[in-house]
Amino acid sequence: MSDNMKKMFDIGLVPLVVLEDAEDAVPLAKALVEGGIPVAEVTFRTAAAAEIIRRMATEVPEIIVGAGTVHNVEQAKQAVEAGAKFIVTPGFNPQVVAWCLENKVDIVPGTVSPADLEQALGFGLSVCKFFPAEAYGGIKTLKSLAGPYAGIKFMPTGGVNPDNMNDYLALPNVVAVGGSFTCPDALVKAKDWAGISAVCRQLLMKHFGFELLHIGVNTQDAADGQNTASKLARLFGLPLQETDASFFAGSMFEVMKGKGRGANGHIAIATNDVPRAVSYFKANGIAFEEESATYDAKGNLILIFFAEEFGGFAIHLRAK
Repeated sequence: MSDNMKKMFDIGLVPLVVLEDAEDAVPLAKALVEGGIPVAEVTFRTAAAAEIIRRMATEVPEIIVGAGTVHNVEQAKQAVEAGAKFIVTPGFNPQVVAWCLENKVDIVPGTVSPADLEQALGFGLSVCKFFPAEAYGGIKTLKSLAGPYAGIKFMPTGGVNPDNMNDYLALPNVVAVGGSFTCPDALVKAKDWAGISAVCRQLLMKHFGFELLHIGVNTQDAADGQNTASKLARLFGLPLQETDASFFAGSMFEVMKGKGRGANGHIAIATNDVPRAVSYFKANGIAFEEESATYDAKGNLILIFFAEEFGGFAIHLRAK
């Protein structure tokens, strides 16, 4: 998998861009970058597509720009010559796939059936588009495909929206979702670039779903920890539970049996997606304490601490 594709899948959202006016290319690209989703799949549905890709690629180097709705090799060539880093097709087109592989261009071909996926396997592909997702069974179909096609990951588009995107992204065989909901047509027509950035940030926060899990409190020793936890449990009518390292007063407080992380303690923040949240924060210059990373039995990252303390408290992300 190329670095560009990995970055795209770390983000998880691929904006589908349909523009009529090439003059809108740069401000829209900058809006996506500002919103935290530096990706654009520019569709070949308008005559300006190649020029839009060229302007985004040359004037906004931070964005990963590709071409979508590519139907033939000539369009793929135009897109790559303009600066496209990846190609997306609506259906499985063997000629386009072959050309992209021969020219070392990332290709995400459209698939919707086992017949399509057999072709993808024949070309050695591991990531495919699933389109139109909702019309062909959506999440139910993707779950069914996970067994016989365990080696293929999907980028569903078509019917994916803010209300169901998290359900798709929760599937182990989904690497990202695509759609125009990241840059609504009404905002594009109004040239409301700040509004598009705001939509992108809202979508990211909706996906992450950050919630306060508990407050961790440091104490002097196990006896002090038990005493403090007992007081908190009585105060708020919470059950008391002991673990190897701490006492829990309900799910609100974790009282350590001595000095834990942070000068005063720690704050646990739950999220839907620890790996993508970590990628998001790192892209924004936030460091993590890598040795604190904890994984489940399947190798999925489920907990990690930020490197910085906040008001004397360490903060960690934890999978919901």
